[in-house]
Amino acid sequence: MELPPALKSAVEAALAGVSTDELAASAAALSARYRAELRDGRFHVDADAAALAYLAARLPATYAATRSAMAAAAVRLPRFEPASQLDIGAGPGTAVFAAADCWPSLARASLIEGSAAMRRQGANLAGGDAISRDWHAADFKTAPPTLAPHDLVTIAYVLDELEPGARTTLIAAAWAATTGLLLIVEPGTPAGWQRILEARAALISAGAIIAAPCPHEAPCPLLPPDWCHFAARVARSRVHLRTKNASVPFEDEKFIYLAASRIPPETRPERVLAPPRAASGRVSLKLCRPDGTRADRLVTRREGDAFRIARRLDWGDAFDTAEPTGG
Repeated sequence: MELPPALKSAVEAALAGVSTDELAASAAALSARYRAELRDGRFHVDADAAALAYLAARLPATYAATRSAMAAAAVRLPRFEPASQLDIGAGPGTAVFAAADCWPSLARASLIEGSAAMRRQGANLAGGDAISRDWHAADFKTAPPTLAPHDLVTIAYVLDELEPGARTTLIAAAWAATTGLLLIVEPGTPAGWQRILEARAALISAGAIIAAPCPHEAPCPLLPPDWCHFAARVARSRVHLRTKNASVPFEDEKFIYLAASRIPPETRPERVLAPPRAASGRVSLKLCRPDGTRADRLVTRREGDAFRIARRLDWGDAFDTAEPTGG
């Protein structure tokens, strides 16, 4: 997946003339904070140098993961056409760019971001695009924000920065502000999955319907050391490659997400939980099923349409014999 052309151009313009060595050093420090999941009272991105490093090294991956999660939710909710979005912990507005690409109906967005450096970069990236954006400075690590109702609410790569009590309070406030869909995205680690499970349990108790990735509201059938996560392949630009000192022109961003809806999904097919294993005349699938179970399914050539669909499936897709595409 690549960034939309306008966003890609805006990122390149923001990074023009910035030293690659400086970007690489700031990106390494930023990655270390993310990996350690530090909660030391500081924002992960608290200076302009870190914000620029984020644009170069992290924005493409967070965009790809968030956009992939939105695509899966959109397939399950084809009549959902949000006009407004609330983006909590917005960074430079990555989730708003992803939502605008997924839902052309989106007209306005409220973005809550505590880092002034991120807000500045977000305003620069947006330029004169069609989405009306209102930026708000808030730190919900210590106090819950007052949130106005919006059709779509997003919390992408935020929960890992919060203590458990603050996460619980934020999720409750976010759901109360959601009139249509609440989308949460986290790193695809065992810890990220556990945070999603906690949010999932709280939201189901509050009446949410899980649109994706789960095809049910039953307890998750996976048990440690296994965990639920997916991957989005990200195309690396030249500055991305130089910032990460990488040679491979892509990276795979591992992520986990939860789409909690007030709108019942039209269908709830099985979900592919791991890369399919294909061999001559058969495809082996690891599936999460609508009855709340996890199952291994061997689909053979004899099954006709089901086999043709299974051959095209990727990790994270829905296995729907009535619908050959992912979601």
